[in-house]
Amino acid sequence: MKIHSTTIVDSAAQIGADVEIGPYSVVGPDVKIGDKTVVRSHVILEGDVTIGTDNFIGHGAIIGGAPQDLGFSSERKTRIDIGNENVIREYCTIHRGSPEGSATKIGDKNFLMVGVHVGHNCEIGNNVIIANNCLLAGHVIVDDQAFLGGGSTFHQHMHVGRLVMVQGSSAFGKDLPPFTIAAERNSIFGINAIGLKRAGFSAKDRDEIKNAFKLLYTSGLNLSQALEKTATMNLGAPAREFFDFVANAKKRGICPYRGGSDDEMSI
Repeated sequence: MKIHSTTIVDSAAQIGADVEIGPYSVVGPDVKIGDKTVVRSHVILEGDVTIGTDNFIGHGAIIGGAPQDLGFSSERKTRIDIGNENVIREYCTIHRGSPEGSATKIGDKNFLMVGVHVGHNCEIGNNVIIANNCLLAGHVIVDDQAFLGGGSTFHQHMHVGRLVMVQGSSAFGKDLPPFTIAAERNSIFGINAIGLKRAGFSAKDRDEIKNAFKLLYTSGLNLSQALEKTATMNLGAPAREFFDFVANAKKRGICPYRGGSDDEMSI
């Protein structure tokens, strides 16, 4: 364990083996840091924060701060749960949950680039990349292997599906179905073809996802009609995941398709 002499670590904090903590960092009494985690300088870890093993936390990050929720009471017991092998770069801010007993959750092997803000009660899956200066409001869910382009913003209570690719400098207030490319303001532009190939999806699954996308967005059927038609179809798990996501979208609904050619959806 390597803890710099200028670091303040509360005696009640639980620090694992081979942890490094850099200069002028502050670790509060309810913090738990797993083995082999590296915490750089000027990092603040406060509140009930559990960090797994082999994580990297860059200079100036603040993890565990109170949520930016006018209804929050400091007496509430809320927390942050962070998994293993995450990279959280400089000046990221991650706020703990707001409702009593709730948590902000980050899974494993995620990469949060400089200046990312993760609001209270967000849930980040595994192998997610969130590029510089993305802003996630409260209760945003981001599923596995999504990529959020730099400078993008996400409204509270929205859901980003698995393997979604978001263009930088975009803004969203509606849910983004899995396997899609999203850009600009609340717009879907096609299927994340390259992402599906890299993730090892079979040609059959990729074709089914493409057809699912066309049925939903370009067939002329409304949402209810498209979902009704899928009930009679024999679909593989990924295409079924696509439609299940759409069926369970929150009250704001899903982002609409914005034109484009078949080439953008080709897989």
